[in-house]
Amino acid sequence: MRRPAFPLTLAALALAGCASLQSSDSFLGFITPYRVEVVQGNVLTKEQVAAVKPGMTKAQVRDLLGSPLLADVFHADRWDYIFTIRRQGAEPQQRSVVARFKGDLLERIEAPELPTEREFVDSISTTKAPSTPRVLALTDEQRKALPVPARPEPSAADAAPAGAVRTYPPLEPQ
Repeated sequence: MRRPAFPLTLAALALAGCASLQSSDSFLGFITPYRVEVVQGNVLTKEQVAAVKPGMTKAQVRDLLGSPLLADVFHADRWDYIFTIRRQGAEPQQRSVVARFKGDLLERIEAPELPTEREFVDSISTTKAPSTPRVLALTDEQRKALPVPARPEPSAADAAPAGAVRTYPPLEPQ
């Protein structure tokens, strides 16, 4: 009678181990499974929302912010712009912006504190920034400290053209 209980216990422990692997971020502490990056909705930045002004038409708002994620038939005066992103190595983000219309004209826009474009790119970037920024231009002192390149002496071979000199007819009649 004890023999059937042992395989059942072993199977239950194996299944419990599989469930714990699904909830963990890494397997054996060093193998991390691939996670799909999920981006939904419209990325709206502070600059984009600042360009939208009350009195604009729905077409103008759509040109600036893109198509809304939610445009309900029963609430035609409300557009919802919802944005979510989950990226491995970065904090998940979720924002909701609501545009309210009166007829075809924008009445107001309800938005939380939005990041600038630069702040948004920095928040989703998983690469580490260098500790010291690279300098792409020399200062005047550094330019003066550079050695002056030597000018090559013109030789006789460089002065006279080698071979026959061709003449071409003019492209346009004169």
